Amino acid sequence: MVFKALSVYVREGFYILERCSEMLKIGIIGAGTVGSALAIRLSENSYEVVAVASRRYASAEKLAKIIKGCEAFETNQSVADIADVVFITTPDAVISKIASTVQWHKGQSVVHCSGADSAESLRPARQMGASTGVFHPLQTLANVKQAIVNIPSSTFAIEAEEPLLTTLKEMAESLNCRWIELKAEDRVIYHAAAVIASNYLVTLVKLADDLWETFGIPREQATQALLPLLKGTLNNIENIGIPQALTGPIARGDIDTVKKHIIALQKEAPDTMSTYCELGLQTIPIAQAKGKIDEEKADELRAVLKAGLKRKTSDNHFEKITQSKS
Repeated sequence: MVFKALSVYVREGFYILERCSEMLKIGIIGAGTVGSALAIRLSENSYEVVAVASRRYASAEKLAKIIKGCEAFETNQSVADIADVVFITTPDAVISKIASTVQWHKGQSVVHCSGADSAESLRPARQMGASTGVFHPLQTLANVKQAIVNIPSSTFAIEAEEPLLTTLKEMAESLNCRWIELKAEDRVIYHAAAVIASNYLVTLVKLADDLWETFGIPREQATQALLPLLKGTLNNIENIGIPQALTGPIARGDIDTVKKHIIALQKEAPDTMSTYCELGLQTIPIAQAKGKIDEEKADELRAVLKAGLKRKTSDNHFEKITQSKS
């Protein structure tokens, strides 16, 4: 637990640090999914969440009713006036505006929870004497209920200077989470990686569901059928890692199956074919790292997938290209 101050005294030649009884007061600006889930989780772990404001007062009031000792306010300034650490959990586009329109003070900490933005967006608060930082949960937070469930065991990407850096690390650990330190210039690539791993996984499942609909299976049924496969893949990644977790035709060097896929996609789902081929090309080095295919087989696979990217309108054209390459 992080406390507001430490008292220091000397006993028998040693400096003794003693925690004072007054704990840090936490404030939230933005009572959406991230702000609400973070506030509830912090309060459940003995942090004193005392104030919340939001664009819609009703949202702030709803969150305040859940957290003992928390008060809803109509203005962001009211939160800043009583909180030691203020989390700005609004959409990214308004973080800088809030930082510049609130009067902050020395000794206060202002933290946003954006993935791609650095602490630089809080420069107005820093210029007024506040410490600034970033506390981004690397987790998919679709709604408040699910976010509360998902946060534990996640990783927080932290950007801050001491002593705020230690405060945020302790908060992450109290939430049963890991943490990593990021430099400002790393945040955009870090966030792009998160988008690929999480958001685009949703897109891939949607594309797979679309293919199932071509043979008459409804989307909901397709998703339920694919979920054990997805969970099995994630389980393999967790337990045996990449590249060993890779399975399927490219991992086996099964060129004939890849050809069949491309021909079928050209006929049934031509808009998906380029995605299939691009991902296949990215998968070949993983298969090589696993040790299941050699360079010759990798070259053959590349030729087939590149031919798929250059497809014409007929299956016969693709078959002629791939037959000449294999």
